[in-house]
Amino acid sequence: MRNKSLILFLFLIVFIAFSFPVFAAEHSHQGAHAHINLGEILSLYSAIPFIGILLSIALFPLFAPEFWHHHFGKVAAFWATVIAAPLLIIYKGAALHSFLHIMIADYVPFIILLWGLFTISGGILLRGSLRGTPIVNTIMIIIGTVLASWMGTTGAAMLLIRPFLRANNYRKNRAFMVVFFIFLVANIGGSLTPVGDPPLFLGFLHGVPFFWTFHILPHMLFAALILLAIYFVLDTYYYRKEGVKPQIDEGEKEPIRLVGSYNFIFLAGVIGSVICSGLVDWGEVNTLGIHRSIQEWARDGFIILMGILSLIFTSSKIREDNEFTWFPIQEVAYLFAGIFITMTPCLLLLLAGTKGALGFLIGAVKEPYHYFWVTGILSSFLDNAPTYLTFFTSALGKFYAGVPESTAVSKLIAENPVFLMAISAGAVFFGANTYIGNAPNFMVRSIAEEAGTPMPSFFGYMLKYSIVFLVPVFILITFIFF
Repeated sequence: MRNKSLILFLFLIVFIAFSFPVFAAEHSHQGAHAHINLGEILSLYSAIPFIGILLSIALFPLFAPEFWHHHFGKVAAFWATVIAAPLLIIYKGAALHSFLHIMIADYVPFIILLWGLFTISGGILLRGSLRGTPIVNTIMIIIGTVLASWMGTTGAAMLLIRPFLRANNYRKNRAFMVVFFIFLVANIGGSLTPVGDPPLFLGFLHGVPFFWTFHILPHMLFAALILLAIYFVLDTYYYRKEGVKPQIDEGEKEPIRLVGSYNFIFLAGVIGSVICSGLVDWGEVNTLGIHRSIQEWARDGFIILMGILSLIFTSSKIREDNEFTWFPIQEVAYLFAGIFITMTPCLLLLLAGTKGALGFLIGAVKEPYHYFWVTGILSSFLDNAPTYLTFFTSALGKFYAGVPESTAVSKLIAENPVFLMAISAGAVFFGANTYIGNAPNFMVRSIAEEAGTPMPSFFGYMLKYSIVFLVPVFILITFIFF
């Protein structure tokens, strides 16, 4: 009881401390709330809860792991309330619309897709005497990197992470393996088609041809080859240093085979529904004041159906042997609900362009390398889809102001393609910088920890891996391509 009282007291302290500057800074804008553009009037104070939830994800597992394991959902709800309550009190309908929009239009399809791929991939089991040597591990990561552009980074990551972990369960040093898996399979590998990553799919919906993203192939190959070489060297070093060999007698060897392969049919159904939702137009439907296309709702329903069919047709024995549990998706669902809510003001500031509090940043973006780094850095912490759209729209306005979007996109591709390459590569590549940079990152980490692989903390991931290995690669890409 005392702990609950302490948590409530701390909540009130933070809530009041945050609400005061928000109320003070925004008090003069309380008229005509239903028609205001919140992004143009919100202050940078509104980003505090988003920073708070990121710090919670980073620090609680380090300093209060037991508390975090049992109460991460409450912590996420706490930060969501800290931002939602004052904005709803001040701006009422306008704030409610913004929060409903991000939850209905962004969070719901995000978590449905993640749930569908997680559920279906959990029914595909790779049996056999597969052991993680440096060569085997590198080949598995290469396969995942190739698959990512065709079945999505989430689909490829969910399909391969469990067999990858099982193949290396005898190894002592496994954290770096999972990190490079996140780098390549969960992010960089998805840069060649709109199916690969959400921002590219968004570009496809706005007129970028489906196969145009193959223009990023040189950038993707450059980054992937360097990271694969580094991974192979690291894996070889640790493999020899550990001196641990897989103990398998000749009689124990089992041929490698897939069990539950019929789940690939359901997986193809998910991917097909995603592609189809971008090719058809069945009109719109109003849900709680949020306009969303009928084909998007149909896609979400179809993904749920594919997941349910996977649960029906896949035996519980296969999922047990695959060490499948619901905890990873539960953790992601709770935490990202909080992240999406607290991220709402940040995205509104970003979408307000030069008229918002982040106008100084958006106005300074002029050269291709500016687009690459600013799009990338923001995509490391915010939803990379709206970040991509913000700078995609900015580039169109920069060169073709007043020109219809379809014409402007064609002209941008024909006359200034390097800007679109920079935006696309930045949005996809930089998602590997943090656990929250792309949907599958956090999921892979959660599955790895559940399987007994100790993963670095939020900041540990950045300081020990992404800053050390990714950032130098991005600097080289800047000098060579942008």
